[in-house]
Amino acid sequence: MKRCKTKYAGVFYIEGTAAKAGRPERIYYIRYRKDGKLIEEKAGRQYQDDMTPARAAGIRAERMEGREPSNREARKAAEEVRHCWTLGRLWEEYRAQLRDNMSARSDLGRYENHLQQPFGDKEPGKISKLDIDRLRISLLKTHSPQTVKHVLTLLKRIVNFGCGHGWVAPLAFKIEMPAVDNIKTEDLSPEQLQRLFKVLDETHHIAAANMMRLALFTGMRRGELFKLQWQDVDFERGFIHIREPKGGKSQKIPLNSSARELLQSIPKQGGEYVFPARDGGPRKDIARESREIKKAAGLPESFRPLHGLRHVYATMLASSGKVDMYTLQKLMTHKSPQMTQRYAHYRDEAMQRASNEVSGILEDALAGKDKKEAGN
Repeated sequence: MKRCKTKYAGVFYIEGTAAKAGRPERIYYIRYRKDGKLIEEKAGRQYQDDMTPARAAGIRAERMEGREPSNREARKAAEEVRHCWTLGRLWEEYRAQLRDNMSARSDLGRYENHLQQPFGDKEPGKISKLDIDRLRISLLKTHSPQTVKHVLTLLKRIVNFGCGHGWVAPLAFKIEMPAVDNIKTEDLSPEQLQRLFKVLDETHHIAAANMMRLALFTGMRRGELFKLQWQDVDFERGFIHIREPKGGKSQKIPLNSSARELLQSIPKQGGEYVFPARDGGPRKDIARESREIKKAAGLPESFRPLHGLRHVYATMLASSGKVDMYTLQKLMTHKSPQMTQRYAHYRDEAMQRASNEVSGILEDALAGKDKKEAGN
């Protein structure tokens, strides 16, 4: 096509057609040398880019002086960024393979609130130990050690995900985690349990009350209660099938008489979930309802309604002295016996009580012997 000169050195145009209006339009080009190489490239279109010969000349000057990259350099940089495995890009790939559950939503919040701003645009190899130390120290000022550990663990999982696919190299250092005391065992006194059952019987939050009852009767986890389907309850054989428990592969737990009676009292309503949401799918949360129940029962503010009742279930069994730790591990669907050890002291207390019975038996025997001798 014919090149038309302008009054500006190195600036020319060709006659084209505007894409939308269909009218004639000038397309401006610039020519210049950089590092000894002759470069010829488009500066912009007359109407679409509001380009003029003067603006084109200004662009030419900036590119000759290196203040602005050439079109080729800009395309190359954009391509490098597009193929660069930043933490943000790794997160999008990692997130795509997550299931839509409470854990995935928690990870999304941790990434967006704590990792995206400092590290989203960085490649893992350019994240230093000092960067992570600063993040950990900053978060510990306003968040619990457990929360900070969750954030740093997510960071490690994202990087390891990229390493597993061969996209990035592993971090050159070990991420230091804050010390966490997570051996928290919640328990309720007999009086607290009585108040709780009274509120459960009177509340209008029927589904939440039944979920709390089942947590206490079976020790099921919060997520397991949300996912529980009627086909998981085997009334005939007396078992509850646990879908994808926290420990890994699916398991089953006994359907005791209290849980059986409760589940048989719940109308099925034609749905597949025992505790369905309004749309018929699984529930996602009962935080508001359980908080109201907890408050009405006068339970401690720190008590976690569903998870806490799982602890109460375990402590009651351990305190009874009738359940060994191996059986308790299976009932709690713990992956390892170490997880069940938090309840060991309740078992020890039960054995001590049983042992103390010997003293009473001996005292009764000796008292009887003394009476017999005194009678003779």
